Order: sequence, then C-alpha cells, then structure tokens
Amino acid sequence: VQLVESGGGLVQAGGSLRLSCAASGLTFSSGAMGWFRQAPGKEREFVAAIRRTGGGTYYADSVKGRFTISRDNAKDTVYLEMNSLNPEDTAVYHCAANKGVLIFQASVYDYWGQGTQVTVSS
Repeated sequence: VQLVESGGGLVQAGGSLRLSCAASGLTFSSGAMGWFRQAPGKEREFVAAIRRTGGGTYYADSVKGRFTISRDNAKDTVYLEMNSLNPEDTAVYHCAANKGVLIFQASVYDYWGQGTQVTVSS
C-alpha cells in the first residue's frame, strides 16, 4: 500500500490550498481515509475523514466549516480542500487509510503517507 500526498505549500492567512492523497495497493473497499496533521512540538491530531463506502464525512471542530474532504473512487484519491487558512493550521499533513470502523484516533489507521508541509503566514 502506498499513500502519496501532494499540494502543500506556503500560503498567506485567509488563503486556500487543496491537498491530494493518491492511494495504490488498497485491497479493501471498507474503512476510511483520513487526514491528520502534526505541528512542531505537538501531537498528531485528527483533521478529517471520509468513509470509503457511503462517503460519510467527519471533521475536527477546529476545521469544520473551513475544510472539506472528498474522494474520487475511480482515481482512488482523497482531497482536502482548505479555506480561510490561519497560522494555527501550519503543520505537516498526513493522509492515512483505515480498514475498520473507527475514525478519530490515529492509532486505528493502518497505512500512512509521508506527509506534505502546509505553512500559513500571518
């Protein structure tokens, strides 16, 4: 299994970015795809997730209304549209794949990408 993130970069506060996560080798159709982020000196935190079957979405309170997670099943790609970015969103963003039903804990995800840096300047 390989998860490859792209789309990170430097953006001014109030700006937008769109992250992509291209998955390959996933042999299960259930579970979920999630985005987590980790800022320097902080623990990895849940950002958003989408179920692979049904498409249900979940968001951290800190990003609700600003971020949108979506998927393209044909391309096996998950996206994270990030709007109204602020400096507190600065972190390495990781994509992850989960075979089970749990969503919010990093420990339940089976596969991880290498991450893409998002930096928001004030």
